Amino acid sequence: MTNLPAAAERELETHDAFERGDGGYELTTTVFDATVTAVDAEDPRDVWVTVTVFLPTLDAAVADETVAPVVEDGWFETLERRLQDVFTVAHTSTHEEPAVERGDDTVTVTLEYLAWDAGEGVDDAKALIEYVEGTFAQGIIPGYEYRGEAATLLENAQNRGQQAAEGETSSGPDGGGMPM
Repeated sequence: MTNLPAAAERELETHDAFERGDGGYELTTTVFDATVTAVDAEDPRDVWVTVTVFLPTLDAAVADETVAPVVEDGWFETLERRLQDVFTVAHTSTHEEPAVERGDDTVTVTLEYLAWDAGEGVDDAKALIEYVEGTFAQGIIPGYEYRGEAATLLENAQNRGQQAAEGETSSGPDGGGMPM
């Protein structure tokens, strides 16, 4: 792993959602492989952060069948358009355009931005990765059986929905009735 600026490394080390990996720091709260790295910027207090998220293509996420090329192309174009808004969830306003590249089985999303504060930069990295994950989840097309990360996302959503349905009769954060 490359050497990170001290402030960025300290923030990533102490953040409970990141773990040190071979190519940078990895977010542990997502089903996708996602890496965060940083390098010094011109101003010594700033860092350039790079977030890389690896997603399966639609065809790679679908179990036991091939997705028609027109469906795969439409899915990818929609993903690209939706990811153009990714930085709306970040503190930073200084960033490169999102890079979304499709390979045979993998879509690589690369997000680069300037963080004026290492803590905010790390918080932005988490928010950006979660936005990418949510955007992928929005693109899951009904009617297919999914595998891998896509199947995990669907299962997690179903479990949260079931938990919410079971808790419908209680109100308030402590499960008690309506406050008087």
